Amino acid sequence: MSAKPRHLTWEHAPVNGTSTRPGQGGAAPGTVPPRRPGWLTPASAILACMVGLALGLRIYHVVAPGVMSVTQYDDGVYFGSALRLVQGVLPYQGFAFVQPPGITVLMSPVAALHAVIGTAWAMVAGRFLTALAGAGGVLLAGLLVRHRGPAAVLVAAGLAAVFPASVSAAHTVMLEPWLVLFSLGGALAVFDGDRLTASTSRLIWGGVLFGVAGAVKSWAIAPVLVIFLLCLPQWRNAARFVLGVAAGFLILILPFALPAPVQFYKDVIAAQLGRVSHPIPVSPRAQDMLGFSQIHPMTSAALLAAVLVVAAFLIGAYLVAPRLTGRPVSTLEWFALGSFAAVAAMFTWPPYFSAHYAAFFAPFLALTVALPLSRPREPGTARAGTLTGLRTHLTRASAVLAVSVFGLVLALNSGAGSAHGPSVSAIRKVVPIGSCVLSDQASYLILADRFYSASPSCSKMVDGLGTDLALSGGHDPLSGAGRFRSVMQVWQRAFHSAQYVLLSHKASLRIPWIPSLVGYFHHNFTIVLQRLSYSLYRRRFAPK
Repeated sequence: MSAKPRHLTWEHAPVNGTSTRPGQGGAAPGTVPPRRPGWLTPASAILACMVGLALGLRIYHVVAPGVMSVTQYDDGVYFGSALRLVQGVLPYQGFAFVQPPGITVLMSPVAALHAVIGTAWAMVAGRFLTALAGAGGVLLAGLLVRHRGPAAVLVAAGLAAVFPASVSAAHTVMLEPWLVLFSLGGALAVFDGDRLTASTSRLIWGGVLFGVAGAVKSWAIAPVLVIFLLCLPQWRNAARFVLGVAAGFLILILPFALPAPVQFYKDVIAAQLGRVSHPIPVSPRAQDMLGFSQIHPMTSAALLAAVLVVAAFLIGAYLVAPRLTGRPVSTLEWFALGSFAAVAAMFTWPPYFSAHYAAFFAPFLALTVALPLSRPREPGTARAGTLTGLRTHLTRASAVLAVSVFGLVLALNSGAGSAHGPSVSAIRKVVPIGSCVLSDQASYLILADRFYSASPSCSKMVDGLGTDLALSGGHDPLSGAGRFRSVMQVWQRAFHSAQYVLLSHKASLRIPWIPSLVGYFHHNFTIVLQRLSYSLYRRRFAPK
């Protein structure tokens, strides 16, 4: 009775198009070759190097400028919300917050350290955790493609490691590194090699991780929808995945949404969907999303050429190559391509865009490029043999190109951390501990250890711009937020209770300076400290 032939499946086909025969490789017949640990492979070694590179770049950008001189608007908002939470003040109820509460919860254990080390060093600890999260995203990107071999790991993890937006987004407390971490963690759970897992527990837990990602930022809906569509042929698996997503999302959302459901809707949904903003042109968006943000100036012709190269690659890799090789596009590849397209559309359509948004696009770009380059050929296909050499050369060329990109990006980013931010030490000398300080940029107060006030009437605002958006249905000061009574009432109360006012050089973008508010400010406050990026004012008279 003859044994039935065993056919290689897509998920178990040899990556390099070779198979092992008995006695092959120089070992004597009947002897067992020494086995090495499953993790000790060239792909794992490359992944370790890329994760080390990613961590080194991100830590360098945290510490190089001086940990106490880096200030950014968003990090003050996100870490400030955690500081308010450990104070017992809930977002949406005690202050406006236009993001889901995931980052508030994630940062709250670190924010609780402020009682021992102060708010400044607590935020520094949050920055190091964010850098670790950024490097963790690189690790997960590599693990997703590790079964495809070293070339796939080199391209996927390598591009994710050095992508400019990914590096810059991890230098302080930002959403994107955490969003990528939980999204790729969910993808790693639901994929078994190139196919979706059949495990119920993995589908549910993968959904939970995606739900947590959605509680950090709503953009996680893009890869969630792609996986849901891929699961649909097996509707039970789709239901399990959705159950996990709902559980992960609602567990974090409901404790904050239920106490103030109307304000939660206004802050997180209405303010974002109805945002009125001057449209950002497509060209700078595409430049950031393709990783050329450090190249200035970049001509329109060069950018168009880059876009056409990417488009040509996608057409060749996902339409032409499968027909020539007889190897269909795998489920994992469809996930990468679908997420790539969904996130690209999501970043192109709305009027507002910021450079660090591209950090969420980077891993899907890296996966979309890496997976076709490492696609195994179909054994026995007539054309496969003639294309073996071509595929090998393309894989090697992609590896060389990736290494070249590493060097280019490293060179371009080498001076990114050399610029010092504004010193906040002078604020500590002028403002007594416990004073009520109002600022349009909370990060200054956090790093100066003047975020908390002993006055119960002091404003709990952490996001001036978000407050405008939430109370006006999406308007900022430039688009008429000052026309809304609720917006002006909040700012008037905040100025009335303040003992000091710290204004950044971008205060006009966050504070609706209508004439009555300008008159009140100039009548009651006088300047006591001025720096290039901010000015500090002290109240002349005690508030009535």
